[in-house]
Amino acid sequence: MSKVTQIQWTDSTVNFVIGCKKISPGCKFCYMYRDQERYGRNPMEIKRTSDATFYQALKWKAPRRVFTNSWSDYFMEESDPYRKDAWSVIKQTPQHQWQVLTKRPELIKDRLPDEWNEGWDNVVLGVSVENQDYWWRVYELAMTPSKKRFISIEPLIGPIDITTKINGISPIDKIDWVLIGGESGNENGNYRYRPCEIEWIEKIIADIKEYAPHIKIFVKQLGTYQYHKLGLSDRHGGDMVSWPETLNHLKIREFI
Repeated sequence: MSKVTQIQWTDSTVNFVIGCKKISPGCKFCYMYRDQERYGRNPMEIKRTSDATFYQALKWKAPRRVFTNSWSDYFMEESDPYRKDAWSVIKQTPQHQWQVLTKRPELIKDRLPDEWNEGWDNVVLGVSVENQDYWWRVYELAMTPSKKRFISIEPLIGPIDITTKINGISPIDKIDWVLIGGESGNENGNYRYRPCEIEWIEKIIADIKEYAPHIKIFVKQLGTYQYHKLGLSDRHGGDMVSWPETLNHLKIREFI
């Protein structure tokens, strides 16, 4: 929750609320649960952050990419009491790019500010998708008014066909940015990892280039499974320098 973050695809994180409830397989080994338990907190206790955290972005004058609610979900019902103030902070900081990510896209439309119209220039709405079963989230996002949209395909725990249509619509056409990452975790205990195959990443990238070349791609990490399989230097599989030359075609980190 700071001006500096180790998340490669953003500059800062701001949590208006912390705490969340698991709703799909991608949540199984959630890093927020791990981190909160390490601090002796209950990760399912949902609460507003302190004023110092909630309003910190108002003090940042230089433009920054800001990942919103990295320890929660911006659109969950439990955040309703605090969302009006959160939108106010976002509106007052047009110099920042607010990256608002959710696993609950069906809740977005009823929780947008009255003056949203077709979206705000400084907000990028996004959804998390872990496998093909949750591709419907992208459709929900595509049907939501927004100036820019993104997908976080992390943790990628199964193959995804991004060309899949829903109700005759190809939702990928409405997406501007795709993040891809394998799951990181431990060998045992409560926070493990699941396989992410290179072929799954390759297909997503190949399909983007063929069917949606307007999309920017950011490959964040290969995950702990590939760390072991390929003998990488970083257990998250995020250090591209250690990737074998055979994977040079995956070394893509673009921004919108």
